[in-house]
Amino acid sequence: MIRRYLLVCLLATTAAAPAQVPGGTANWPQWRGPKNDGHSLATGVPTEWGPDKNVVWKLKMPGRGSSTPCIWGDRIFLTSLDGTEAVLLCIGTDGKQKWKQKMSSDARGGYRGPEGDDVSASCSTDGTFVWAYVGTGTLACFDFDGKRVWEEDLQKYGKFSIQFGTHWTPVFYKDRLYLQVMHRNAELLIALDAKSGKEIWKVERKGDGRKGTESPDVYASAFVWEGPGGPLLIAHGNDTCSAHRLTDGSEVWRVAGLNPTANRAWRFVSSPLVTPNLIVVPSCKGGPTVALNPVGAKGTIDPDNKAELWRYKATPDVVAPLLVGDIVYLLKDGPLTALNAKTGEVIYQNSLDAKQKVYRGNMVYADGKIYIVGFEGIGVVIQAGKEFKQLATNDLHERTYASPAIVNGRIYIRTWEHLYCIGKE
Repeated sequence: MIRRYLLVCLLATTAAAPAQVPGGTANWPQWRGPKNDGHSLATGVPTEWGPDKNVVWKLKMPGRGSSTPCIWGDRIFLTSLDGTEAVLLCIGTDGKQKWKQKMSSDARGGYRGPEGDDVSASCSTDGTFVWAYVGTGTLACFDFDGKRVWEEDLQKYGKFSIQFGTHWTPVFYKDRLYLQVMHRNAELLIALDAKSGKEIWKVERKGDGRKGTESPDVYASAFVWEGPGGPLLIAHGNDTCSAHRLTDGSEVWRVAGLNPTANRAWRFVSSPLVTPNLIVVPSCKGGPTVALNPVGAKGTIDPDNKAELWRYKATPDVVAPLLVGDIVYLLKDGPLTALNAKTGEVIYQNSLDAKQKVYRGNMVYADGKIYIVGFEGIGVVIQAGKEFKQLATNDLHERTYASPAIVNGRIYIRTWEHLYCIGKE
């Protein structure tokens, strides 16, 4: 299981992570939180909740959706289906809708049975503008009053050909938006001016997938890594994970061997964990999880490259890895695995005590605990640490694919029917 033991300074701090975004702890400005690592600095967060317990408010949604709430100050942004339209909603932290803007017509849900919809990519914001993407191809920028600033159709880079829809969250970083657009008709990384939508650069990002097979289909999102030698754009898909310069998109390194059996049905859904001194790269179903030290990494990352720290024999399929202290957590449909972040050794593996077995939203760490919300709306709370301890199981009785967002002691959970604000009564 373990290919390499390196004693390096992996963890600068528990909260350290990439892509600093202004706004402090009161905001959740992008998919995985203030630093895009699944960490919240909120305290006093409830451990227990239910339909009639610790619910500050709930707001009826116009339709289903899977985008994680994006929060800045007193405003919450998320996309939703509304009949056959995809819309962007702005909701106040008081639970009242401020405005709604149409993003696209002919949007759909249920690409794979109940799974997959055109409103699963999360928004990004800098406190002045919000950027939203929906699976029909529309990428748009709005100001906080709901005025549309610009709009682009990503299908201009190639008509979408992907089995279960597109779900790429736009990455905002220092006045630019970065996207990975990867499907059977396009394998691209793109940088846009965030305020105008004007293209700054685009580069082909070839992987090892075979044309005409499932391999080019990519459901994961890109991230920005900050550290010595950075920042770099981390692109994950088409059988490999790679790092690219923000100036021109040129490649610095790529992780090899993520599809060890050359499986033609390979596709990446789970996104990588990106922190200053550790990047954890998931793959697909029976493939490996690879950890590397990105500081000074170059070329092909494999067991012969000193940047590679370890390879674990299994991978999460959908849920992204989470780092807390010196422990990496991996969640598959059912078992939660805790690994030593330096060596990849298994600390524990336990099944979660909940009737549901399907998990699509990402784990969030807050106030010493790990929050997990599954497909059937059951929220599981785990004590962070080297011993498995499940603190609570909470059932909202509503389906959800979104990740929780935790700010100011409150948990925002988006189900298909409602947006919930959970807080201590």
